[in-house]
Amino acid sequence: MTLSIDLGFVALTDAAPLIVAKERGLFAKEGLQVTLHREVSWATIRDKVSAGLFQGAHMLAPLAIAARIGVGADPAGVIVPLSLNTQSAAIGVSTQLAAEMQDTSAASLAQAVAQRLERGDPQVTFATVFPYSMHSYMLRHWGASAGLDPDRDIRIVTAPPTAIADRLKSGGIDGFCVGAPWGAVCEAESGARIVLDAADFWPGGPEKVLGLSETWAVREPAAVRAILRALLHAAAWADAPENAGELSGLLSAASYLKAPQHLIANKLGKTDKAIRFSHRATSFPRHSHAAWILSQMLRWGQLDGKADTKRGLECYRPDLYSAAASDIGLPATIEMSNDGFFDGLGFDPDSLRRYAAGFAITRLTD
Repeated sequence: MTLSIDLGFVALTDAAPLIVAKERGLFAKEGLQVTLHREVSWATIRDKVSAGLFQGAHMLAPLAIAARIGVGADPAGVIVPLSLNTQSAAIGVSTQLAAEMQDTSAASLAQAVAQRLERGDPQVTFATVFPYSMHSYMLRHWGASAGLDPDRDIRIVTAPPTAIADRLKSGGIDGFCVGAPWGAVCEAESGARIVLDAADFWPGGPEKVLGLSETWAVREPAAVRAILRALLHAAAWADAPENAGELSGLLSAASYLKAPQHLIANKLGKTDKAIRFSHRATSFPRHSHAAWILSQMLRWGQLDGKADTKRGLECYRPDLYSAAASDIGLPATIEMSNDGFFDGLGFDPDSLRRYAAGFAITRLTD
């Protein structure tokens, strides 16, 4: 009997493993009847997984952790057995703000923000896709490195990825941090300038994950393993440079991204800044990634300083990844590399509170 499964996704290039697994019959080969549901907002994705309407979804890595520990909504049993990608997001600015900045550095942005304040102009406004997202933490971390307090010196609003280009064209925002292909769409449609790519912020840093209902996963362990096998095969196919043309065409369909194929293709291929789905152990759900995300929740006051972070770390399930990887001949364990950032600061996952409290701009005191 074929098991029916409903998975949600948002129209982004990094949903590729789910879309490839569906369209190339990889789910079907595992005996799964998967229906993919395109959703506009990340809140809807979270709520439908939490309510059991979806068994799982393409999900922001921080959102999965926030859902599990009950930040921003009631606690929900969400687990992450697989990372879907890295290096999709980018920070960009409008043509007007770019003209006010001398270069693409955070220091130049800080200077432009100060000059607007001196002139009495409206506050600089950036859009990110959700408060619990790598996009939000990337923008905050980068700006704060130059002395910008993201809660006081600029305004940060939330917008669905697919709406950001229109917000920029209308003048409603001055900048953004969004995943592909929507940064490229902003460049093409309104002359936006990319000032920081995720690959330069944190090479190999997490972005989207497969978030599953823990209740369902416990009830259907064989199905979980089958989903992971299909997605691991799909991620490897999506990462192969020779498949970039076919992949961009597949993703451009109206039922998926509904975006120009050539703009989707911009982030696919062999370059160091290309989106990765499988290469360099991208699929492995690293506990160090979960720890860094928790450090940012603490740093920016989203999580109480006395909160127990253990439940957040338990969201990531490398054991489930390892079982599925072994089934198809992939290494069950992955050698960890040190996490490094654009600012040269390393991160020790065993000292996440000290790390969060150690910045000049932070909401946490050690």
